[in-house]
Amino acid sequence: MTITASRKTGRAALFAAAAFAVLAAVAPAPADAQIFRYGSANDILGLDPHANNHGVTNAMKSNMYDPLVRRNFDGSLQPGLAESWTQTNPTTWRFNLRRNVRFHAGQPFTADDVIASFERVRQQTSDMSYTVVSIERIEKVDENTVNIITKGPNPVLLQDLTLFFIMSKPWLDANNAMVVSRSGQPGAATNFANLNVNGTGPFRFVERVADERTVMEINPNAWDPATATGITRAIWRPVANPATRVAAVRSRELDLMYPVPLQDVNALKQLSDLRVVQGPTARTVYFAFDTVRDNLIDQPGVKNPLKDARVRRAIYQAINSQALMRVTMRGFGQASGLIIAPQVQGWDQESNQRLPYDQAASRKLLAEAGYPNGVTVPFHCPNNRYINDEDICTAVVSMLAQVGITARLNAMPFSQFIPAGGQGQFQFYLLGWTPGNFDISNPLRELLTMTDGAGTFNWGKYQNPQVEALRNQIATETDMTKRAALSKQVWSIIRQDVPIVPLHQEPQVFAMLNDRIAEFKMRVQEDVELRHVRLRR
Repeated sequence: MTITASRKTGRAALFAAAAFAVLAAVAPAPADAQIFRYGSANDILGLDPHANNHGVTNAMKSNMYDPLVRRNFDGSLQPGLAESWTQTNPTTWRFNLRRNVRFHAGQPFTADDVIASFERVRQQTSDMSYTVVSIERIEKVDENTVNIITKGPNPVLLQDLTLFFIMSKPWLDANNAMVVSRSGQPGAATNFANLNVNGTGPFRFVERVADERTVMEINPNAWDPATATGITRAIWRPVANPATRVAAVRSRELDLMYPVPLQDVNALKQLSDLRVVQGPTARTVYFAFDTVRDNLIDQPGVKNPLKDARVRRAIYQAINSQALMRVTMRGFGQASGLIIAPQVQGWDQESNQRLPYDQAASRKLLAEAGYPNGVTVPFHCPNNRYINDEDICTAVVSMLAQVGITARLNAMPFSQFIPAGGQGQFQFYLLGWTPGNFDISNPLRELLTMTDGAGTFNWGKYQNPQVEALRNQIATETDMTKRAALSKQVWSIIRQDVPIVPLHQEPQVFAMLNDRIAEFKMRVQEDVELRHVRLRR
């Protein structure tokens, strides 16, 4: 049976009161249910596993859908819907599929589902197409075996496949659901696969009310049952307001919430009924620029100063990273000179050095670019996606003003920010990125290049032929020493062109009820996957 999600627009009702009583009741659970209630700052972007590439959304997909290869909480790879695999030649991999697996609606899992999912996810409208971009085709050997043939050697194919979620071909065909529509595209909100779920994962979909809740229940027939977690029903709630999230866990309306507001971390650590778990992430928060348009979006007759690398560098050197880390981030996180974190393959310590904070240099660069009296640019920022995202942008507005750069800040909820950015409405903006495959190939393709269908999140349309060529070399280079040297070349060019301004790697901080949660495994990918939570019986 397929259950259709209900919809509701607006956040006002959810946050109308400081008390958490505004959280609506959900359909009653069985009397013996172990209900796990958890929440974070922003909602998922939908239920379609091939539509939106978004950390919170990807974690939610992992509860209900499975990939062929999955990533454990510590980053290691383990079998998913593929029990085993072998590489028979540099471009061919044979995957032995798990037998006796059924989708939630009862269909058996077969090789046909893998092939259909491949054809679906590779669509141009899919944010997740990067997971299979190196694959030429998938061939069916028999019902339980497929060959994956890549366009060239791919040293990180297994890492790529960890977010390639498998859907049921009969279900897709029966519901005319082969077309992917991501957030902000026509039809996305009513797309069948965005409102319904039929996966093989340990939890089944029950209900979704956009911006309020997503409800799941245990899948008793899962190949990897979640019974060990003690969770029989899970209720996810987006809670944008930081104070409301704190109130929710303190009043026991939520069993777990994240991110903990940085100013509250030490106080919550003192409470005996709560446990605070924290650690680093591989997400880098950064600024990016429109490097191609001739004029400003909001002032069509005014030249776009961000096309000039000297102006972009002036912005970079006007940002006091140490002050941001000390004051805005309260000492949490790690300042970065690269778009990737140390956990990601391709990171280089020498290249991680930031350009120096130097207001005089910024003013000189502006003058050299023909703007001795400064510039005015539109500036866009989410206000509920990253830790202190709006505060970061507000602080940077003041820093830029000191060198003659006026940044007109427009902060908005992430649900509005993502489609607007994807539609090319930004020229200077804040975003965060965790490479799905924990490899440089991911941000190279998604953030820093444009050819061959790349650049889904390269909203500024930055393009450099040398970087494009290096991306292709890195994608097929199996010698890790040579690959590292190629990566270093990329970072040298990016440092010169300044299409982005790296800021820092975010921390991840969770607060949870001691008497409810027996074990919580913090994922290297961030966010919460239910199989890594165990309730007390």
